[in-house]
Amino acid sequence: MLSYLQKLKAAQEKNNSWLCVGLDPDPNRLRVDALKWDDPVLPFNKAIIDATADLVCAYKPNLGFYLQWGAAGIIALERTIAYIPREIPIILDCKTGDIGHTQAAWARGLFYEWAVDAITVNPFVGSDAVIPALKDHPDKAVYILARTSNPSAADFQGDLQARTGLSAAVLTRSQQWQTDGHKGYVAGATYPAELQIARELAPEANFLIPGIGAQGGDLAAAVRYGPDAVAGPVISASRSIIYANMQGDFAAAAREAALATRAQINAQRPG
Repeated sequence: MLSYLQKLKAAQEKNNSWLCVGLDPDPNRLRVDALKWDDPVLPFNKAIIDATADLVCAYKPNLGFYLQWGAAGIIALERTIAYIPREIPIILDCKTGDIGHTQAAWARGLFYEWAVDAITVNPFVGSDAVIPALKDHPDKAVYILARTSNPSAADFQGDLQARTGLSAAVLTRSQQWQTDGHKGYVAGATYPAELQIARELAPEANFLIPGIGAQGGDLAAAVRYGPDAVAGPVISASRSIIYANMQGDFAAAAREAALATRAQINAQRPG
């Protein structure tokens, strides 16, 4: 059985890609003709996957975009996960952050019933949110929120450049946590100087890097500081790709946007 990093590296090499596409179905962005169907989510996702599966290293559905559709959205998420080719890693962006046996239950359900390869975890409660999620799951991974890409991140996460605050504490103290699976980190490209510090504090961790699309993050920094010793970073874009053009052939537009973004990433990579 491949470890998470081995599966990620294989997908990155096969598709020559560090690009991850976020699968975030938004009823305010889908075309009106799609909304007439009882289930517009799964056909939309399947079209995006069909158009981009040879261009990505991972897919990242965000749980919130499925919960807003109620039970139908959860069914669509389950079927979307099943539709993604098995050689492509699936990261469920759920930002779960419970403790002990409850967090272990989250992990068992998501890793095995839902068959995702990695999840995002909020570490506010400490190691109890991370260690139970990876216990006995050596082939799985969690991405710990370290420095998120949103404008108000510094309110509680602090000044990572000064190595003070919550982000610095998460990156520093979590290095001591012993886990069976891989500990990666979410580090936003909208804070490029802090991305460098994150890499210094977590030299062996894989990075999930949001913010390079609609949020206008620093792609050069993501490419420079993202790679670890095993694999490249998972550089995520959602809105800028899946909603590139909703007027005509949205799947073809998504493919063109994914091609362009992958090319931009690869142009920054060392030869």
